[in-house]
Amino acid sequence: MSSEEYFLNEHQVQAVETTEGYVRVVAGAGSGKTRTLAMRFAYLCEMGILPENILSITFTNKAAGEMRTRIRSLVRDEETGTISTFHSLCSMILREESHIVNYPKSFVVLDNSDIDDILRQVYEENGLTLRDMTFSKARDMIEIQKIKNHPEYVQELVDLSPEQLAKKYAQSSEVDDIIFYGYLCFQKKNFGLDYNDLILLTLKIFKENPQTAEKWQDRFEYIMVDEFQDIDPLQYELVETLVQVHHNLFIVGDPDQTIYTWRGANVRFLLDFDRRFPGTQTIFLNENYRSTPQILNCANELISKNKNRIEKYLIPVCESGDAVRAGHFESPEKEGGAITARIHELSEQGFRYKDMAVLYRAHYLSRPVEDALIEAQIPYTICSGVPFFSREEIKTALAYCRMLLYKNDLDFLRTINMPARNIGKGRIQFLKEYAEEHSLTLYQALIENLHTPRFESTQAESYVELVEHTAWQARLITRVLDEVLLKSGYEKELRLKGAQDRLDNLAELKQAAAEYELSWGEDTTLDQWLTHTALFSAGDQSTAADRVRLMTVHNAKGLEFDAVFLMGLNEGIFPSRQTKTIQAMEEERRLAFVGVTRAKKELYLSEAAGLLHSGSMRMPSRFLFDIGLDNVLWEPPIPKNLQEAAGRMIKMKSASLKGHQLAEDDLQAGDLVEHAIFGRGVILDLDAAAGKITVQFDSLQTKRVLSAKARLKKIGSDAISSIQH
Repeated sequence: MSSEEYFLNEHQVQAVETTEGYVRVVAGAGSGKTRTLAMRFAYLCEMGILPENILSITFTNKAAGEMRTRIRSLVRDEETGTISTFHSLCSMILREESHIVNYPKSFVVLDNSDIDDILRQVYEENGLTLRDMTFSKARDMIEIQKIKNHPEYVQELVDLSPEQLAKKYAQSSEVDDIIFYGYLCFQKKNFGLDYNDLILLTLKIFKENPQTAEKWQDRFEYIMVDEFQDIDPLQYELVETLVQVHHNLFIVGDPDQTIYTWRGANVRFLLDFDRRFPGTQTIFLNENYRSTPQILNCANELISKNKNRIEKYLIPVCESGDAVRAGHFESPEKEGGAITARIHELSEQGFRYKDMAVLYRAHYLSRPVEDALIEAQIPYTICSGVPFFSREEIKTALAYCRMLLYKNDLDFLRTINMPARNIGKGRIQFLKEYAEEHSLTLYQALIENLHTPRFESTQAESYVELVEHTAWQARLITRVLDEVLLKSGYEKELRLKGAQDRLDNLAELKQAAAEYELSWGEDTTLDQWLTHTALFSAGDQSTAADRVRLMTVHNAKGLEFDAVFLMGLNEGIFPSRQTKTIQAMEEERRLAFVGVTRAKKELYLSEAAGLLHSGSMRMPSRFLFDIGLDNVLWEPPIPKNLQEAAGRMIKMKSASLKGHQLAEDDLQAGDLVEHAIFGRGVILDLDAAAGKITVQFDSLQTKRVLSAKARLKKIGSDAISSIQH
């Protein structure tokens, strides 16, 4: 493989050519890990390894597609081996082996929408409501039950017939059991498997059928796993199982980019890899080919404030660039305006819109930027989200307001069962036929039939009361909006569902209404505001791909842009107000690090004064102070008195964060310990709130969850020290 074909630095070459045994690559942001993985595949093929004997695991289908494209360009062959996500891999295995667990090859993979449809049937059959358990909590409960008790659960799903499951379902009395076994019953009846089932059934097949396991172990002579810092226990177990024959495992990851612990990811699998796989070779990729030295300086300063990490610094390869810019603004609207102005400046300088991205902690923060971009006629797109005024909860709230004025069929159909009022398809069809026969709107048809037997068991009367008697003339728009959301019960339903993102968006809508009132003064009317919002939501949609991209930092992981605008850097926003522990705060800092390292040439950091949704004052984020106020060019700067106030508040909040110190020995995740009975082991995790310590002992095949009172003697330093560069 010639260097002319694809340049690799010394450490990348080492990673590519170290083919045998266990290899751990600690790859910093922008260090060319995807290129290294693709080149390693090509190198293995050059050695004579057949592509079908190479397994490459990524975390997203998009990443798998990119890997496939790179490999095809290198090996000039359509055959690229197995490049897939964990779920895709398990689905492939099960299509071939599902007969072992009495499932057809044509099983259905269930997504969250399918799960909710099943839950809806279970709830209806048992008279359950969202007060008993929201769908979101029910999905979480089912997932926890499956993972926590997976040997028993998988056994029931596989061995019990639909009739036996139905009997167990009928005998359930506790809400959790009713929902769980009802879900299993419908699942088995429809031969459906959710994401957890895919990996759980695959592991069951491998454990109970050694010959089948060996067939797949023998097939994959070389296994490569990307983003290993995001791996969860079941995925780890699957990888550990598949390498048992050839023992060739190549993993790539960066502890500083662990941002999915809420999904079960455990960075200890990367940090402790050499302990689980003796003889591991560790290679560092620290050269950064993406960002300017100025951007990397900010990134290095920021992430250095985390304690639970491998101490390493990204080394810039790119030429020096412009200073990192930052701004403190009087309001989110001025922040959005400043971002838009800078985007326009960069566009004038030759930057393409699609090479610029606005990143934020949560989607509800996008509205002020969207307003400014639309006003400036700058095309944009929301990635993994929809434009603010096109989001379901926003459209529903506006439709309620329009019903007060227009009472049209479109808004009627959107609102009549949001929330549910027992006016189903049959009754809607009746209204449509009646309206057509009598030349009425659907709302008029409802009024004429309101007191007939057909609508006695519905909540139609309360709906009509809302539309007819909510005063809107000569009233503040914000008060009308508040009253509509209260009287309709829509906001209450979202709370019962635990849909915090949607509630945040509604709060942002109220803020937008308040700002409109302030801007337009006494002459503002509900009609004018609705027209104003309609222009925002129904604006011309450009078909050109050249658009500024707006997305959360989570969605930006793995991407890069010439210019990045990281906005909303306020305490309670980024870091999130939900951050309660030291470990959670470190994850928030890692998330900010991911945001910063998406930028190639231009980085713009911003925060704004004003009020949080909680009603408290916005303060600059601690991450700005972590980066160092002197390391960026401030236009405008944070006032000195605000810097001091923010510093005091951050210090107070930091003191309130809960850590993992659970035992007398001040134990931490990663410590080597000794137990009187189980012997030596390593701490994988600690849960201060639950008083539990998870330990993997050398003498045991599986981990153990012990009480915090367990007598564990610390016998070694933190695992991180074993792989210092």
